[in-house]
Amino acid sequence: MLIGRDRELDALAELLRQDAAQGAFVLIQGEFRTGKTALLREVLGWARQNGDTVVSAWADPSETGAEFGVVCQLFQPLVLGATDGAESLLAGPAARATEVLCSDPSVSASLSESAEGPTTATLTGLYWLAAQLAARRRLVIGIDDLQWADRASLLWLRCLLRRAGDLPVTVVATVGPAQAPADRDVLGQLAPLFRHRIALTALDGAAVTAVTEEVLGVPGDVHFRDAVHTATGGNPFLLHALLRTIKASGNGPDTEAAAQITRFVPADVGRALHLHVQAAGPHAQSVAQAVAVLGGTPALDLVAGATGLPEPAVQDAVHALERAGLMRRTGHTAAFVCPVIRVALANDVLPSVRQEVHVRAAELMLGHGMPAEQVAVHALHAPLGLVWVPDVLRRAAAETVRKGATDRAVVLLRRALREPLADDVRATLLIGLGEAGLATSVAEAARDLRRGLDLSREPGERACAARRLAGALFALDRYPEGLDVLERTADSLRESDAALALRLEIDLVYAGLHDAASAPGVLPRLMDLRISDAVGTPAERPLAALLALRAIVLGESPAAAVALARQALTHGMNPADDESFVYSGTVLFLGTAGETDQALGYADAAVEEARTRGSAFTLAHSRIIRAHVYGQLGRVLDCQADAEAALVKLGEIGVDPHHSHSVLATAALTDALVKQGRLDEAQSLLERVALTADLDGHWVNDYVHLVRGQLRAAQGRLAEALTDFQECGRRTEARGMRCPWIYPWRSEAALARAALGEHGEARVLAAEELALARRWGVPEAVGAALRALALATGGSQGLDLLREAARTLAGTPARFRHAQALGDLGAQLRRAGRTAEARECLKEAVTAAHPHGAALVADRALDELRAAGDRPRTRTFQGVGALTPTEHRVAGLAAKGMTNREIAQHLFVGLRTVEVHLTNAYGKLGIDGRRGLAEALSATGIQSPFSAARLRARVPRATGSAPGS
Repeated sequence: MLIGRDRELDALAELLRQDAAQGAFVLIQGEFRTGKTALLREVLGWARQNGDTVVSAWADPSETGAEFGVVCQLFQPLVLGATDGAESLLAGPAARATEVLCSDPSVSASLSESAEGPTTATLTGLYWLAAQLAARRRLVIGIDDLQWADRASLLWLRCLLRRAGDLPVTVVATVGPAQAPADRDVLGQLAPLFRHRIALTALDGAAVTAVTEEVLGVPGDVHFRDAVHTATGGNPFLLHALLRTIKASGNGPDTEAAAQITRFVPADVGRALHLHVQAAGPHAQSVAQAVAVLGGTPALDLVAGATGLPEPAVQDAVHALERAGLMRRTGHTAAFVCPVIRVALANDVLPSVRQEVHVRAAELMLGHGMPAEQVAVHALHAPLGLVWVPDVLRRAAAETVRKGATDRAVVLLRRALREPLADDVRATLLIGLGEAGLATSVAEAARDLRRGLDLSREPGERACAARRLAGALFALDRYPEGLDVLERTADSLRESDAALALRLEIDLVYAGLHDAASAPGVLPRLMDLRISDAVGTPAERPLAALLALRAIVLGESPAAAVALARQALTHGMNPADDESFVYSGTVLFLGTAGETDQALGYADAAVEEARTRGSAFTLAHSRIIRAHVYGQLGRVLDCQADAEAALVKLGEIGVDPHHSHSVLATAALTDALVKQGRLDEAQSLLERVALTADLDGHWVNDYVHLVRGQLRAAQGRLAEALTDFQECGRRTEARGMRCPWIYPWRSEAALARAALGEHGEARVLAAEELALARRWGVPEAVGAALRALALATGGSQGLDLLREAARTLAGTPARFRHAQALGDLGAQLRRAGRTAEARECLKEAVTAAHPHGAALVADRALDELRAAGDRPRTRTFQGVGALTPTEHRVAGLAAKGMTNREIAQHLFVGLRTVEVHLTNAYGKLGIDGRRGLAEALSATGIQSPFSAARLRARVPRATGSAPGS
């Protein structure tokens, strides 16, 4: 069975059945390799099985000059094999045919009796030969590629078609595209004599699926079928060749194979195409090779430049290739009809020819002033030593980085570095390579940056390279090396450029504060810095960021700290002109100054910008910062989503799980799990990354001690929790961190002591934190300290303190802390017998905690409600307005028909996170499942909080912001 051509074969069979007693003339037309030959073979096989006399010939362009070449192919086997009982076959008018058919092909032309062609006697004799054959049983004549038949054979066939209408003679011929048929005039006269025509077009999707299943045994998934159809254009020859190679490779017909479909183009396809290209004319091969090498849809003037041919000659060649069914022209551009043809021809091009095409194309594009990114496509393949190549590749890499395609930039820069270069040029390329490489491999990027720094002599370039290198080393937890790079480079630049040296020192001080070993050495430098040191220089914004951190750490003025932070963040958290972790620290600590919502605005913008820039490490870092801000706000599920996504991204680029960024993300995720009451998961997470043992002196581990203590307190391991809180306090005190709201270890330790029955010590710690918090003046800090003191004090005084804590926290961004205070207040009121008032507080606590995933607080409040005699039917006390932005987004995607797994992939979060968000949404909307989502959401009129316009509006921007990188 001819797979994919069933309809055409059925049509031919029907024609043969209908015209069994008289002439049936069928012309099968098709483009390049559309299966016309295979279809002809099927028809002839069917006729043989039917008992017909079948003769066949395959015309060839190399034999167009042979007189009666096709006729000889048809009848010579019958004539030469005639037995004594078949003399009548060659008698009478057919005798002249004997001379044609029995002569040597090399001298057959001598039998022509006229310069214009064969004589009437010869044509008549050949006609009578066919008639005598048909008199015995139906004669079926098959001729493939009729366009290549010699003139004499075409004239004979014309004679036969005109005279054999009443004879049982069936002629089935195929005709395909040809640049120069053997005799265009005769062929044109012949074509109308065929009574039936079948035009073979490309196979449709259903036929491609049938062929795929026939060859591979399975139809393949939809992505694979679409890829195969597109790659081959539905051409049967190309389709079968491609599928056979895929089968031999052992690859399955799946999405993975679809993504690399042209990798399976077999070599013999190129050789088969080569013959058709050569037949298309003198310049067709050069043009086809150039278009294949250039790729896409190149302009004809570019093809002319790449081949060295005049443009009219290129146009003629394209026209010929178009007639041959291989190419398609659109306006002033040309392209092959399908990708497989381009790949097959490109694979067949000699490397020297390929290189020459690329060089000519690149030089022509350079002369026309085309973008470096387009020229670089060809410059990549140029031979070494061309002076223009490094600059083109460098500029192209810069363009791709601006578009976020850092992996492409790495390829371009590595190729440029293979050239013979001066040290200053090599330094610039190495630094660019290191910067681009940060998105894929931090370790390799560090090596490239160090080599570039060692070679560079330009101050600005050296300062930038040193900061990038130090950041990479910090990302690899190689702090001493990073600090050394910053210090040595700053010292070398201090005399020539004091502003650059100061810029390096800012990063040196900030990074030095992170480790217990280096912090004492940089603290004096921190205390000596003044904003006036950098006014009007590039160091002004980063110095403002560092001084904002100093004001917060030392517990100075929150207002002064916020003012400095705003000055520092005028270009965002990851400014394209001055990326540095110092800005991230400023955003993170804004919340401790009472500006958590503003911190979220900066973090939101940083995440979106990192996505567009394409830096995986920057994106992961930005999501870690936002996770911590979400944690400060009590938006537990959002915190979890960002922390999980950051850990996945860090793992993808090879950042070790014990690296400080990974630890910071792990701590945020642990915090979110604890607040959800998922204590076993939190414990397992810390164990997997070895955060349950002793921790080194890095700043990030101060936070780990705090979070680990909260987990242990929730587990009832109060003594261990107290040890963690006290260790957090010891570390922060040693660093001179006086602000009580960076790590509120005193209030947490007070709660642990109170639970252990050590109420006196608990009150001392809580009172000390309350005094510090009131001095600091941020309501969130005051409210948390009041709650701790209330629970340590107890009684009516404790109840009054809890009321004050709830009032203080109401309206602040610290929603989780507010829910805690309300829950504790409700519980104390219930125990005091004030049930009605307790219920109101407890319901408000659930309403505050549950929408953000703080199940630990919400569940405790619900338990207290039940103890108070209430019977809550749901886990929320508010309608659609209780949806968090993330819940609203997840619910919206579910309402559009996306599955939970698709939503998780779309939002880069875990499946469990999506399930929790949807469960919460169902409860708040009062519905049982997805069917009611669309209606419930449409009634809310809530605008998504994730629109780009709103994100931008939340972040203050200065005019003249630096362009994105």
